[in-house]
Amino acid sequence: MRSSREKVLERLRQARPPAVALPDVPTSPVRFEDLPARFAQSVTDVAGSCLRVASMAEAAAAVRGLPAAQSARQIVSLVPEVLPGTVALDSVDDPHALEGVDLAVVPGEFGVAENGAVWLTDAVLKHRRAVLFVTQHLVLVVPGRELVHTLHDAYARLRLGAAGFGLFIAGPSKTADIEQALVIGAHGARSATIVLVG
Repeated sequence: MRSSREKVLERLRQARPPAVALPDVPTSPVRFEDLPARFAQSVTDVAGSCLRVASMAEAAAAVRGLPAAQSARQIVSLVPEVLPGTVALDSVDDPHALEGVDLAVVPGEFGVAENGAVWLTDAVLKHRRAVLFVTQHLVLVVPGRELVHTLHDAYARLRLGAAGFGLFIAGPSKTADIEQALVIGAHGARSATIVLVG
């Protein structure tokens, strides 16, 4: 004899609507004449800052010149050629151990000119992705050749099955929940600097 639960589940299965194919959403026709300039402006629009440099050597000099880098005691760097780290992320098993990180330097896969967002996955971060949210200041290093025009283009580029975790970061943490007053750094990094290389 079937239980009440099994009967309900069977009725739900029988009443399930037929599967419908996902719509074919065309890529946005929006194209920007100067992709790096538009990306830099979009980063500024979301309260971040964008440094355009020609090489990794210039990136290193630019990042070392940041006030956040000069005052940082604990640095996590996944781009050691830009700035060496003082905290070895590989040795961190508990995300709570990242609490005192002042600066994190992380490679971004690509950037979106439309809104200044940078795509990151756990391919580099692994299970230590908490560093993106607990650091006081965040530096994302993005190759200049890895820019797309719009989020439509970005989503067409994503391979969601390849990584277990991915996100877009656009500027520092911010909220305007209370009295619609913008607060920077409320829930995460107080500053976000994108270093566009090339």
